[in-house]
Amino acid sequence: MPAMMPRSRFSLFDPSLDNSSSKADSDEGGMAGNTTATESSRFYDERARFNSNLLSGPVTYEWLSQADEARLNSSAEVFHTVHDKAVLSREAMNGDNSSSRFSVIDEFNFWRQKPELAEAVAAIKALTAVIRRSEATTMMGLEIELKKASETLKMWDKTSISLSAGCDLFMRYVTRTSALEYEDISAGKSRLIERGEKFGEISLKARQTIASLGQEFVYDGSVILTHGYSRVALALLKLAASQGKRFKVICTEGRPDNTGLEVAKELMNAKIPVMLILDAGVANVMGQIDMVLLGAEGVVESGGVINYIGTFQTALVARSMNKPVYVAAESYKFARLFPLDQMDMSPTPRVVELAVPEQEERIKIHTSGRDYTPPQYLTLLFTDLGILTPSAVSDELIQLYL
Repeated sequence: MPAMMPRSRFSLFDPSLDNSSSKADSDEGGMAGNTTATESSRFYDERARFNSNLLSGPVTYEWLSQADEARLNSSAEVFHTVHDKAVLSREAMNGDNSSSRFSVIDEFNFWRQKPELAEAVAAIKALTAVIRRSEATTMMGLEIELKKASETLKMWDKTSISLSAGCDLFMRYVTRTSALEYEDISAGKSRLIERGEKFGEISLKARQTIASLGQEFVYDGSVILTHGYSRVALALLKLAASQGKRFKVICTEGRPDNTGLEVAKELMNAKIPVMLILDAGVANVMGQIDMVLLGAEGVVESGGVINYIGTFQTALVARSMNKPVYVAAESYKFARLFPLDQMDMSPTPRVVELAVPEQEERIKIHTSGRDYTPPQYLTLLFTDLGILTPSAVSDELIQLYL
C-alpha cells in the first residue's frame, strides 16, 4: 500500500479523504458475546470497499492488525466507517453502561475557553484526556482510539486549519511512540500524557521565542499595520514596547467579528499608540506604514498562509507599495495542505449583517471567513523554528512529519 495518497485540489480540505480516515471506527466498549464470522466478514468487506476507492495495492499486515484489534474490542457499530458519520457521539467514545460520559468535543471546548490557549493546543489537550481515560492494552489499540478521537475533532469543525494541524501533529508523535519503544503500555501512555500536558507550556514558550525574534524588526518611530487577531503578533508588539521601542500600530476593523477592536483594546492597555481604520481603508493608509504584521491560522506547504479574510488583499496592497509583510506563526500551525487559489478554500461562512433588502432575493451574499495568501506576497515568517523565508516552509514541514 502506498504511503501517501495522491493529492487533489478538490480534496485538500476534506479530512474524510485522508488515509487516517480509513482506519476502523471502533467503540471503546467491549463486545458482549463472541464476534460472529458474519460480523467479521462485514468489517473486512467494508474496509476493503472504502480503501479500494482511495488506494490500490495489497492489504498490509498493519491493516490486518488494526482490523483485528478493532474487531476484538468493539461493538457491531465498528463496521460503519468514520467517513459515513458526521459526528461521533459520546456513546461512541464510551461503553453503553458508563455512568459518566466522556466527550472529546466537550473536553476540547473546555480548553478552548482559555484565552491563552490556541485551538491546536486545546485539541492536543483533549486528545491527552482520551489517553488518560483509555483502557487499551496495546499501543495499537490506543492509536486506534486516538485516531477516532482525532477524526471526531476534525469533523466537528472541518474548516479549522489549526485544529486539523494540531491533531495531525500529535497523531504523528503518537505513531512514533511505538510498541517497540515501550513494551509496557502504561509507560507508553505516561509518556504521551506527559507530552500532551506539556504542550501548553511548549506553546507559550514558542510564542515567547517568536516575539523575541520578531521584535528585532520593530524600530523606533515605525508604523505597523495589523489585520486580524493574533496572540503571537500581540506578544511580539508588547515585547517590543516593553523594551522601550516607540512605535505606532494601525489596526483594521476586522469585520464581521470586530477583531481589530479587540487588538486595539489590548494595545491600548499596553500603552501602545493605536489607530483603528476601516477594512476598506488599507490602501489609503499604506503609504504611511513601514511594515505589515500578520498572524496565521495555518501555514501551508507552499509557504503561503491561510488567515482571516482580508489578509490577501492587505498583502497585495503592501506588495504594490514595496512594504514588507511579516507573518508570526507557531510551528504547530504548519499544515500539510497545498491550496492553489481561493477556490481551493473550504467555505467558512460568517454571520454578517449587510444592508440588503429582504425582498431582494436575487442578490447573492458571499461571507467567507478567511482567505489564502500566496508566498510571493510574504517577506518573512517569524516562527519558533527560526525566521524563515516562505520557500523554507516545505523543508520544515518535512522535518515535522517525517
